[in-house]
Amino acid sequence: MERRTLMKTMALAAGGPAGSRRKELYALLGDLPARDRKIGVESRGVDTSRGYHFEKLVLDLNGLEKAPAYFIKPLGKNGRLPTVLFHHWHGGEYKLGKDEMLRPKKDVPSWADALVAEGYAALCVDTWAFGERAVRTELDIFKDFLWHGRVMWGMMVYDSLRAMDYLVSRPDVDAGRIGTVGMSMGSTMAWWVAALDERVKVCVDICCLTDFDALLATDNLKGHGVYYYVPGLLKHFSTSQINALIAPRAHLGLAGNLDKLTPPAGLDRIDRELAEVYRKAGHPERWKMHREDVAHVETAGMRTEALAFLRRFLV
Repeated sequence: MERRTLMKTMALAAGGPAGSRRKELYALLGDLPARDRKIGVESRGVDTSRGYHFEKLVLDLNGLEKAPAYFIKPLGKNGRLPTVLFHHWHGGEYKLGKDEMLRPKKDVPSWADALVAEGYAALCVDTWAFGERAVRTELDIFKDFLWHGRVMWGMMVYDSLRAMDYLVSRPDVDAGRIGTVGMSMGSTMAWWVAALDERVKVCVDICCLTDFDALLATDNLKGHGVYYYVPGLLKHFSTSQINALIAPRAHLGLAGNLDKLTPPAGLDRIDRELAEVYRKAGHPERWKMHREDVAHVETAGMRTEALAFLRRFLV
């Protein structure tokens, strides 16, 4: 693919055509339901035994398939809270879905525990083929959507954007302080949603800020599931150009230098290009890439960086 110039990438974030480019990006996502359809909300009850408000929900985001979700917030906190839209990973763990937010990892507590301890509310939704929605395989869903003119990634992004719509409707969510966080597939979702939705004030992506050209150059398209691929995307956008649409809002990329899903040459390019985008936008401090010599894993150091970044720009 012939790469877009850095000058064009900077122009996208500097003001001018950003709105039209968001529309162009959204249009690549296939036939999507209307954005103004009413969201159905069913509560399955609230539990406080974990030491925080833990609410189970079922959201009708798209009119085709309902999406179970978890909403959490600290006990005893009143008013509108800074909130994180947390996107779960893939990892081949189709039954896990939104429960990833509740699961500790090596050397780090669960994201649910960490976010509540910091005073945030958070929402995590099962996406297509995962968690309670793992009733059909990823490949079957992809083929079904393809037949109907839909793009699986588009439908996943659509649900995440509608989850944002749901969040801003809640009386306990501060619509002016919403961030997106995720690892792996959730990382990719975090930066796509932040690029498309200006209501996102902070984006933290963990181990999946993948430069498309670098992935092609290292012959590792197999590293991502079929859900990841959007028809015609490379004719219109590089990874940096999608992420430039987040500027000048705060964005932290966390990456492993040994991660085959994010080749180092691609990370170098993204960091260089986005640093220039944010410099031109007048806010160089709002972009940061933190890299460690690890593979596809969230480390304690990454978690420390993520929470500090959220404190700085979301609180």
